[in-house]
Amino acid sequence: MTLATPLTVDSLTKVYGDLTALRDVSFTAQPGRVTGFLGPNGAGKTSTLRILLGLNRATAGTALVDGQRYRELEHPARRVGASLSADVFHPGRSGRAHLMIQALAAGIDRRRVDTVLDLVGLAAAGRRAVGGYSLGMRQRLGLAGALLGDPSAIVLDEPINGLDPDGIRWMRSLLRSLAAEGRTVLLSSHVLSEVQQTVDDVVVIRAGRIIADGTLESLESGTRRVRVDADDRDALAAAARRAGGEVAVGGGALVVTGIDAVRVGEIARDERIALRHLSDDSESLEDVFLALTGDVTGDEVDR
Repeated sequence: MTLATPLTVDSLTKVYGDLTALRDVSFTAQPGRVTGFLGPNGAGKTSTLRILLGLNRATAGTALVDGQRYRELEHPARRVGASLSADVFHPGRSGRAHLMIQALAAGIDRRRVDTVLDLVGLAAAGRRAVGGYSLGMRQRLGLAGALLGDPSAIVLDEPINGLDPDGIRWMRSLLRSLAAEGRTVLLSSHVLSEVQQTVDDVVVIRAGRIIADGTLESLESGTRRVRVDADDRDALAAAARRAGGEVAVGGGALVVTGIDAVRVGEIARDERIALRHLSDDSESLEDVFLALTGDVTGDEVDR
């Protein structure tokens, strides 16, 4: 495994006839971190990943694996592993046979097949026909294929889809462990709550444009809001601003962001300001995500 393989998308644009599916999309998935590529269905996630993996061509811009286009990589399966669909398997072929074919095509030692089947929890089901697999089992088989080459970067499209709660916890633990080894993990999802406990960094795409890009912590910090009122509202507002908070007036009270309710209470105590009201009025992270990605326009289609 060659470590330190960033995945870099730079000014990516993709046009299909009259439809611009991607508009100047740029972000980087870093080694040692799990990056969530999030957005509603049809936002442009799969189009971006397919260009990154050399399956589609960009109209403009680049998508690079450690500074190279996918088609320029030597032994690409050893650099980046991917699973973009849970429906690409021959139903009459066993999971093990499917992986054997992948290994043969990529020049990978066939002994690796049993290793990855065990890693994803399919050792007992490896000789069964894939047609009898559940959606969750097919997701695991796709991940096994992505890991065949022991790659330093992993790209997964909707890997949580179809997993039960135990499967989600298992997937979360495995992806975190892969990142802890120094690998780059890029996964897409249209549901933030499914991957919130998995990702370090978040890239949000809507209608083919990036609308948020940063750490999960930075996105969460924007959801914190305190509603407070006092006899001397002006003095409290001034003290909160001195402490680093941002203050606005709304609903007959002060709305403070940037500091939490405990800190606001401490400020009022230290300034000897009597409070009439103090409450945590924060939005959930899911509310913020839905606000970012909601109100989808009519020209947004599956991409």
